[in-house]
Amino acid sequence: MGGVATLWPFISQMNPDASTIAAGAPIEVDLTPVAEGQDIKVFWRGKPIYVSHRTKKQIEEARAVNVASLPDPQSDEARVKAGHEQWLVVIGICTHLGCIPIAHEGNYDGFFCPCHGSQYDSSGRIRQGPAPANLPVPPYQFVSDTKIQIG
Repeated sequence: MGGVATLWPFISQMNPDASTIAAGAPIEVDLTPVAEGQDIKVFWRGKPIYVSHRTKKQIEEARAVNVASLPDPQSDEARVKAGHEQWLVVIGICTHLGCIPIAHEGNYDGFFCPCHGSQYDSSGRIRQGPAPANLPVPPYQFVSDTKIQIG
């Protein structure tokens, strides 16, 4: 019994601390307060995540783009979850030099990075500027119609 009591602090200190667990743990996001046309920014693993409630017009514009004309070809359908096309979830870090783009800015009603002028559309796809790739989509899933889990 004394041996277990002596070893327990050594074994316990090998577990990751709470901040480490929190940094990599999945987060849940309630979508209820996000009105159509709005977006919110949350943080997961220290990265800003944009959750956008896209309008019908934004979805139609994103789907009307000739995918072959894009610098990083990817369809809008591949960037959203089926049945939840109105929700776009992307990591809000410019793929050029890591700046934070501004939502609802630029020529494509998507994201604009003021650092060097990269412009992303309402699907988070690079359309103009020096960024080499689309804004990444983090792993996420819908746990209900009004809640997502990121991570």
